[in-house]
Amino acid sequence: MKPKINSTSFGSITVRGKTFNYDILIRLDGKVEKRRKKLSKKLYGTSHKISLEEAKYIYEKGAEKLIMGTGQTGYVELSKKAEKYFRKKDCKVKLLPTPEAIKIWNKSKGKNIAMFHVTC
Repeated sequence: MKPKINSTSFGSITVRGKTFNYDILIRLDGKVEKRRKKLSKKLYGTSHKISLEEAKYIYEKGAEKLIMGTGQTGYVELSKKAEKYFRKKDCKVKLLPTPEAIKIWNKSKGKNIAMFHVTC
């Protein structure tokens, strides 16, 4: 069951009425979990560029689309290796500032996963 995202503001996101004060992933089964941004930070020195290692963690077998909230003003991007990885897995990636990505997520249908950055 895909969870509805209620809102976001700088530093938080509210899903099914529960507020998270950190970046999140939403899995195919609707489970919400904390993003493992250290996987990218250790390589790039920032969590604003998604590494191949983090892309492998984000991806879930069977996912057809990743909706990625790139932050309140849209700072997060995919590395070239992460882009290639998602393409190889035939998983389309939609990158939008988090408030816009939430609207797309709430309307989306199909086998979708998501990652939402809640600052920047």
